[in-house]
Amino acid sequence: MSAAPVNHIELEIAGMTCASCAARIEKKLNRLDGVAATVNYATEKAALTVPPGYDPQLLITAVEQAGYTAALPREEPAPEKAADPELTALRTRLITAAVLAGPVIAMAMIPALQFRYWQWASLVLAAPVVVWAGRPFHAAAWANLRHGAATMDTLVSIGTLAAFLWSLYALFLGTAGQPGMRDDFELTVRPSDAAGNIYLEVAAGVTLFVLAGRYFEKRSKRTAGAALRALLQLGAKDVAVLRDGVEIRIPVDRLAVGDDFVVRPGEKVATDGIVVSGSSAVDASMLTGESVFAEVGEGDTVTGATVNAGGRIVVRATRVGDDTQLAHMAKLVEEAQSGKAEVQRLADRISGVFVPVVIGIALATLGGWIALGFPLTAALTAAVAVLIIACPCALGLATPTALLVGTGRAAQLGVLIKGPEVLESTRNVDTIVLDKTGTVTTGKMTLVDVVSGPGTDRETLLRYAGALEDASEHPIAQAIAKAAKAKLGALPAPELFTNLEGNGVRGNVDGHTVVVGRASLLADWDQPLDAALSAGKARAEADGKTVVAVGWDGRARGVLVVADTVKPTSAEAVRQFKALGLTPILLTGDNAAVANRIADQVGIAQVLSETMPADKVAAIKRLQSEGKVVAMVGDGVNDAAALAAADLGVAMGTGTDVAIEAADLTVTRGDLRAAVDAIRLSRRTLTTIKANLFWAFGYNVAAIPLAALGMLNPMLAGAAMAFSSVFVVANSLRLRSSTSVTDA
Repeated sequence: MSAAPVNHIELEIAGMTCASCAARIEKKLNRLDGVAATVNYATEKAALTVPPGYDPQLLITAVEQAGYTAALPREEPAPEKAADPELTALRTRLITAAVLAGPVIAMAMIPALQFRYWQWASLVLAAPVVVWAGRPFHAAAWANLRHGAATMDTLVSIGTLAAFLWSLYALFLGTAGQPGMRDDFELTVRPSDAAGNIYLEVAAGVTLFVLAGRYFEKRSKRTAGAALRALLQLGAKDVAVLRDGVEIRIPVDRLAVGDDFVVRPGEKVATDGIVVSGSSAVDASMLTGESVFAEVGEGDTVTGATVNAGGRIVVRATRVGDDTQLAHMAKLVEEAQSGKAEVQRLADRISGVFVPVVIGIALATLGGWIALGFPLTAALTAAVAVLIIACPCALGLATPTALLVGTGRAAQLGVLIKGPEVLESTRNVDTIVLDKTGTVTTGKMTLVDVVSGPGTDRETLLRYAGALEDASEHPIAQAIAKAAKAKLGALPAPELFTNLEGNGVRGNVDGHTVVVGRASLLADWDQPLDAALSAGKARAEADGKTVVAVGWDGRARGVLVVADTVKPTSAEAVRQFKALGLTPILLTGDNAAVANRIADQVGIAQVLSETMPADKVAAIKRLQSEGKVVAMVGDGVNDAAALAAADLGVAMGTGTDVAIEAADLTVTRGDLRAAVDAIRLSRRTLTTIKANLFWAFGYNVAAIPLAALGMLNPMLAGAAMAFSSVFVVANSLRLRSSTSVTDA
């Protein structure tokens, strides 16, 4: 039974202040019929699947009913350097709070600064901090309260207002307002006169520290998402299109499939296409991470957003807009960042119940201290410290910020991670199965040896064979012609050229009747190979190579050996896989001789040869049944099923779209070392997530009991809470320093 059709909708969410906000919105949206939603606090977006024809306004209304705002994404991404009103307002509140709260904290902590009416000066300075600078916390707490919910803002608001209102009571109705009152600052709660102490430094300090944490968190989140924004802005803005042979400059979004456009040296290629005239070198490093320029000429494909580093070329557009490789990359990165790994879902579930539990602990702390005979002020201080220290910001940021940075950096290195669950797959992989053709090898035939017979020099043999093969379209013929041109330069044009279907070619070169093809073809023309050439042919074929015989003037003159060659970096990649603890296995449909030769060259001990596409899937499943966790690297249509069957599928981006769709990870260059980058960076991202979660969980588990026991001043609790969020984001940002093995 086929799955019901669904549509995908994305919403931009505003007003979220912590992971419990995201969890609440997600719960609200998932209650709607037919809707499956994932809300990401770090990206401030909701990814939804809905039935066809579903009205997005119903989703927006549901978000608004939860106390937040939502909107469909803008058609055009906001400019990178556009001012962020929310960030600007936050900065203004932070600066104001720092200027006003600084003296309040200093006077409370340093008795020498406590002049005759210092407590009243503290009130004047602290009131704007708590009421105006802390207003976003109070407004959000009130909005959530009206919807019967509690979030991080609830904790901050209750804590700071409790400290502030208690101080007002002590100043106006207690003894704290008397001239010359002294307040010695201590790191622990102490029994004291309930109405003789003020906590204005706590109210102002906590507001300041939480604002600082919120500001740096938001700014860091913008930085973390910079990779995706940069990716979206890589493309050219306008293009010189050819209309009736005349160049016309138009915006790139008006370019259509089939249009021919000009790319001059230094310009970006406007969209994916095929070179129809000219030749050049293309710098694709911004898309692939590969620093080596690619030579392109007529018939070669080029990718949009790459830079023309050589001569003028004319390109025919084959894909435009959302169909281009750049748009596909950006979409994959965004989907990966908006998804959720299993570890994040655990954190979200905990965050959703965390706030009510903390409020319960705070009330229990308040009641416990009073029951034990401590003054109300001491009980209140301990309870406020519990509220402040327990804010689950770090918990909510632990996974999404690491995903945001990790997937963005991966894209810059030419690695596309399809979803966050892929990261968890990389952790347990212990076996990596490598397709041979196009993955370990170039996938193209190359001339590897020239064996000449008695009385014939190698250059003449290559010249005559190359001239004749240059007129053929066969891949083996083209490999020989290409090698001949590279070594000898221009080749003579053959006369009376004849293609002998399936056997070879014949024609006249420099007055000689030349035959190139199978040894049996030469034998039919009474030009059999002599014993030495036959032995050379047998040795080459035993190694899985292809042999082409060449003869003229009634005698076999030599043989040319052609083979699919190993990529220069494949052996290094295999060594890197082993260093990661993976066992490499070569999987190919070729015969055992070819497979073993390639495996020996790159250092692979285990070979599975002569496998059809169905056999490849069976081989993967057999390895899995043996308890192996298998990654598969491939590039062809025949690899797609095996990529999907593997625990982790890695597609070479130079391969087919079918293979890329079936894979979990895609590397956008043909270098097998990029697959090493993919696994290594995925593992590092997962390690960062775990470190963040360990910090967030450990911090709350250790800090809440300390606060409940009165061993943490609320102001220090606020500073520690803010630091924990900044620490988690900063730890995630370290992923931006990840490098490729090709840079080593």
